[in-house]
Amino acid sequence: MNKTYIREIFLSIQGEGPHIGEEQLFVRFCNCNLHCKFCDTDFDITKSKSYTPEELVQEISQYGENLVISLTGGEPLLSVNFLKEFLPRVKSIGHKIYLETNATLPENLKEILEYVDVVSADIKLPSATMEEVPMTLFEQFFEIASEKELFAKLVFNKDITDSEIEFALNLAKKYKFEIILQPEMRGNDFNVSVDEMERVFKLFRSKYDRVRLIPQMHKFLNVR
Repeated sequence: MNKTYIREIFLSIQGEGPHIGEEQLFVRFCNCNLHCKFCDTDFDITKSKSYTPEELVQEISQYGENLVISLTGGEPLLSVNFLKEFLPRVKSIGHKIYLETNATLPENLKEILEYVDVVSADIKLPSATMEEVPMTLFEQFFEIASEKELFAKLVFNKDITDSEIEFALNLAKKYKFEIILQPEMRGNDFNVSVDEMERVFKLFRSKYDRVRLIPQMHKFLNVR
């Protein structure tokens, strides 16, 4: 039976990126293929519940109609076989799909892209994550995702390098997406000084005009 573990489901306000302030239903998947050092998500399977695609559709129906459903995690695309059954059903009843992803699974994205409305893709920088992700994966991912409404979140700290900046800018220019600079946070506190935020923002903006600096606003609003 096709089942997957869901850590939590909750209605809240989107606190990141250009859709900030919009009401969304968050469906948090367990597991991730990366181990970013700033990640603060609890993926404990013992605190999670397994669903079939139909069971998850039924659970979502309790929250209302015509929702924007944020698939988040963890990494939702690890559950691509589940999504191939779940997404057609949930789309057929009027919901929109907002996919939050680490942008490292391009082939999985390809399998479910037709059902996705918005792609919120991270560009994982080694200076912030301490993860070495092959840059070719991002290239492949953004080429596929560019068919949809697309933007990239980029978590940064004081260690961001010139080569990382150039890589992100080249991707954005090539696939014409907006970059959301997100200062690294530890809990509710910034791990980047205001001067450093301004420096990085101005550096990006001097080379590309589709750049915004937006922290994790849900933390300031004290919502999930």
